[in-house]
Amino acid sequence: MAATRDPRPCSIADALALVGEKYSLLVLREVCLGNGRFDQLVRNIGAPRDILATRLRRLVGAGILTKRVYSERPQRFEYRPTQAGLELEPVLLTLMAWGDRHLREDEDRPMVVEHSCGHELTPVVACAACGGTVVHEDLTSHPQSPGWTVKGPTAA
Repeated sequence: MAATRDPRPCSIADALALVGEKYSLLVLREVCLGNGRFDQLVRNIGAPRDILATRLRRLVGAGILTKRVYSERPQRFEYRPTQAGLELEPVLLTLMAWGDRHLREDEDRPMVVEHSCGHELTPVVACAACGGTVVHEDLTSHPQSPGWTVKGPTAA
């Protein structure tokens, strides 16, 4: 089957076009941990400086991070998450939990996150309407883009 020139319209693809580049989610991880200075980001992520600078510009331009001066001489900046950036934090926490379960197995986890209730956080996805935990078997998709079904594009 030939690939379509116009892939399925998808908010996942749109989000990945922005934050799916190598190091982008790691930048957000560090900024959410409070490490928003360039040298901290370089050290903690291990990204080349030029690539990191490019990712930071893109994340600021997209409204995921803000940039503010913390030193005038020499001029230096720190990055902080915007509301849009903070809304990605549950994605990071869910990815971390998945990695702990499926990639680390019996190894020690490199990070544990504690909720304000004092317990270790175990992220779950829940329905905002009923509060039920989301499981695959309970989901039904309804494509909203004209010309698309769950199976793919409709005949032209």
